[in-house]
Amino acid sequence: MQLVLATHNPHKVKEVAAILEPLVPGLELLGYDGPEPIENGSSFLENSLIKARAAFAHTGISSIADDSGLAIEIMGGSPGIFSARWSGAKDDVKNRELVLEQLKDIPAGNRAASFFCTITLVTESDEISFTGSLPGRIAFAASGGHGFGYDPIFIPDGFEITAAELEPEVKNSLSHRSMALSQLASYLRPQ
Repeated sequence: MQLVLATHNPHKVKEVAAILEPLVPGLELLGYDGPEPIENGSSFLENSLIKARAAFAHTGISSIADDSGLAIEIMGGSPGIFSARWSGAKDDVKNRELVLEQLKDIPAGNRAASFFCTITLVTESDEISFTGSLPGRIAFAASGGHGFGYDPIFIPDGFEITAAELEPEVKNSLSHRSMALSQLASYLRPQ
């Protein structure tokens, strides 16, 4: 079985393949080099559907897309669907720095946040979505060399280190993306 992953982010392709391929025997995850659609949805679900539909239309192969982001409680759920461009640019370092600056006077007890991920599968006959979340809190400084995006400033519940300090296998086993992909894998596996 082949699936196209509708992203131009090589980190995401690697992470999704590491999680999904072992769960679905015979799965081959393909990269996507088609045009990027305009993500003008108002939710993770709408944006993941836009991307999966575009990849399927471009390739004719069943496609998956995720839309994910960070929701910070004291910021009313922001950056949310704007996570990738929170600083005005698609720049992980600038996005993290802006969040840390916005929270600089916020005490530890008020830094609750969650990562959310919605994965949508579009096939010739079906459209279905799966959502996962990972609760935690925002650190006071970036730390760690693993992961990408907001991983260096996000401390998952139950840990005292950031997601970027966790070994990739540990992070992948508990991440918001892993939760959504596990649901997708259950759907894809032959019954």
